[in-house]
Amino acid sequence: QVQLVESGGGLVQSGGSLRLSCVVSGIISSRYALGWYRQASGKQRELVARITSNGWTNYADPVKGRFTIFRDNAKNTVYLQMNSLKPEDTAAYYCNANNRVNEYWGQGTQVTVSS
Repeated sequence: QVQLVESGGGLVQSGGSLRLSCVVSGIISSRYALGWYRQASGKQRELVARITSNGWTNYADPVKGRFTIFRDNAKNTVYLQMNSLKPEDTAAYYCNANNRVNEYWGQGTQVTVSS
């Protein structure tokens, strides 16, 4: 059974930092691109950051320079370091694993940034 379990969300003040973690089990995560998506209330889910199996990364424009995605294949974990958080970063954040054949999602973790 494939599971993606996120953690690290919470309430933080504007300008603060959080680190999200996603532990992947049931698949060989090193063979998957791993990503973080977010969905704010009333909005569509959007890509935040993605890291390929080769370690290449890409980021959504609103988070460039503030967020960093990295992975530890030995721990089957992908992280999202979020700095200089803004109220508009408030959303549920979802972990994603994709190898172009299969795609899996976590249940999400809530991030709330107060002004």
